[in-house]
Amino acid sequence: MSQTTLADFLRTSTLELEAAGIATARLDMLVLLEDTLNTNRAQLLADSDLLISETQLRNLEKLVARRTRHEPLAYIRNKTEFCNREFFVDRRVLEPRPESETMIELLKQVPKVPTIIDVGTGSGALAITAKLELKLVTVYGVDIDENCLEVARKNARKLAATITLIKSNLLEAIPETLLDNAALLCNLPYVPDNFQINTAATHEPRLAIFGGSDGLDLYRKLFNQLDQRATKPTYILAESLPPQHEVLASIAKQSGFVLDRTEDFIQVFKIATDR
Repeated sequence: MSQTTLADFLRTSTLELEAAGIATARLDMLVLLEDTLNTNRAQLLADSDLLISETQLRNLEKLVARRTRHEPLAYIRNKTEFCNREFFVDRRVLEPRPESETMIELLKQVPKVPTIIDVGTGSGALAITAKLELKLVTVYGVDIDENCLEVARKNARKLAATITLIKSNLLEAIPETLLDNAALLCNLPYVPDNFQINTAATHEPRLAIFGGSDGLDLYRKLFNQLDQRATKPTYILAESLPPQHEVLASIAKQSGFVLDRTEDFIQVFKIATDR
């Protein structure tokens, strides 16, 4: 049986991914080769004549087949980077997006609060990052899906972050006392139901993506829950599409929160002082 060199496999697999419509075909293959061969990019490119073992070849072929179906690279690798930290991810959770990192940067700019509650925590990326970067705060991660909480627990252990995870439909199971002078981090599903998502996103959990006809149903529910509480958080940091910002600000205002600042996808709301 003839053996396959690294260069030959890189060339043929890149063509296979390109034929499947993967725009980042060569880069993706270099990443998968790095993982499988346990090496770095420079070594890969320097050792193009290296022979790939049969076991490695079989594993790589399975990975290529998954990528041709547009499965996100993060799910194939079971890892992704968020705020310069590596998080475990799989198909139970939405892959953390770079635009969500802005929420952490804005959180650092608001006056210090003792408690942070990440509503819809998913992989736990926001909750864990907040705890590791702000240290002295008490952080809670909340999700309706026990599968997401399992992933968040795994990441908290992996990154040695002391956070408390709670199963709850938004704020339903959150005690009143936790809301006092708290900041909520809310990256809730905000994609309108009729929005045409890309093929890669179809591999992600729909529950974590779609938010009703205009994408803001979960935010309406969140603010409705806050309307029923005597104690309210001081800050709410929310992610949504920029064209949704005006409507979301109106929803927040009806519940007594005023827009403090906006950056990219993130809006910071503060409890109105005249309430």
